[in-house]
Amino acid sequence: MKKDVFDKFLSYIFLFFVFAIGGYIWEVILKLVQTGNLVNTGSTLGPWLQIYGVGGLLIVLLFKRFKNRPIVVFLLSLIVCTTIEYIASWHSEVTRGIRWWDYSNYFLNINGRVCLEGAITFGLAGCLVIYFIEPWAMKLFKKIPKKVMIVILIILVSLFIADLIYSFFNPNVGEGITYTYT
Repeated sequence: MKKDVFDKFLSYIFLFFVFAIGGYIWEVILKLVQTGNLVNTGSTLGPWLQIYGVGGLLIVLLFKRFKNRPIVVFLLSLIVCTTIEYIASWHSEVTRGIRWWDYSNYFLNINGRVCLEGAITFGLAGCLVIYFIEPWAMKLFKKIPKKVMIVILIILVSLFIADLIYSFFNPNVGEGITYTYT
């Protein structure tokens, strides 16, 4: 029984990094298409966006049971991820005076923190997570020898924690990355 719990725990850490690194790649490509520049838009320096890791993992943990109801997966993902994005934006602005995104010019935005386009994207991404990414990632997870996976995850978690600590004191800010309000 303990082995199953440990394996599940490892798989959740693995999924967090799949989503966090996948979100980073998505954002870099999106920014490249929009501006022609390669930009790390995250608050940390590493190739991960923790908001995507948390959102993707929550989608799996909370909504996988609705796999046979894609409209429910879409709507719940839209609601939960939009809420996470709003709270994260509010928190970073209140505690640090920094916004890493601003949707003020987007249709149906709420205080520039979230918008309809982003919410719909989150709903679609939730479906992508449940129906494609999580099943693919779990097949990959099972193919990697456990000892190798443990080493990979220890390295990733160590780098991630070091990056979080460093970025707490030296956030990734600047033109094309953040919107500072004083």
